[in-house]
Amino acid sequence: MSLFEKNNTPLSDPRRLEHHIKQALAVKSPNGLTVEIAYQIVKRIFNPMVIGAQNIPKGPCLFVGNHSLFALDGAIIRPVFLKELQRFPRAMGDKFLFTIQPVANILVEHGIVMGHPEVCSALMRDQQDLLLFPGGAYESVKPKSKLYELQWKERYGFVRLAAMHGYTIMPFGLVGPDDFYGHLMEGRDLPDSALGNLLARIGLLTDDTRSDIIPPIPIGSLGTPLPKPQRCYLGFGKPINLSQHEGKTLAKKRLLAIREEVANQIEHQLTELLLKREQDKGKDSLLQRLLTF
Repeated sequence: MSLFEKNNTPLSDPRRLEHHIKQALAVKSPNGLTVEIAYQIVKRIFNPMVIGAQNIPKGPCLFVGNHSLFALDGAIIRPVFLKELQRFPRAMGDKFLFTIQPVANILVEHGIVMGHPEVCSALMRDQQDLLLFPGGAYESVKPKSKLYELQWKERYGFVRLAAMHGYTIMPFGLVGPDDFYGHLMEGRDLPDSALGNLLARIGLLTDDTRSDIIPPIPIGSLGTPLPKPQRCYLGFGKPINLSQHEGKTLAKKRLLAIREEVANQIEHQLTELLLKREQDKGKDSLLQRLLTF
């Protein structure tokens, strides 16, 4: 048991951040039977199609895309990145995921790192691929009316870091995981419902609970907890090379312009992929249509 597991050192402690960075840098790209099994499961159930892979440069990239409902995108794209694209992007997660050290250890071992500027900088200096969903928790609990919409608010720190390290931003869109589950009830409606009253009585909902981060009540395939076997589409836009900005701190206006370019490319990919999925619907088997209804 490490020092941090014994005394529950807070994330703000510089020693714990340094420990996290060392852990992250020590993790190597996974391979072997576990990766192969995960890939075959994803391939057989969700049959992902990759479009625009030729746009990905050989050098390290910051892959930036839309986050899916319940953050289920990782289960789909991780095996695809490893097996088909031969890349191991280090997914950056919200800091709260790393509060408990034993949980943090498991996440790091699977290639997930803390979404912190110093962590990002360390991995960029090491020329690692990174994976980021700027929408974070907001996109992972979105209502049905916001499916496949970016919800980035005012976040642009990822552009500042990419520019400072001369990184290439690789925009991508992902269609499929947002439809793995239907919405039996939207999160914003939960506090005023009978279920919400029950959760409030047992202390899981309070007056301080923000309705915009409450997830919807999901319903899966044929009313079960299992995800609907929607086919997935992963599309890559054009790389945005920021090498000319290496070592520089860009003005906010320039950062926002680059962020807008990234967002526009992702939204274009989503539009194209949704159209492609619609065109492919006739190819689905009767069983698949029933299971995704």
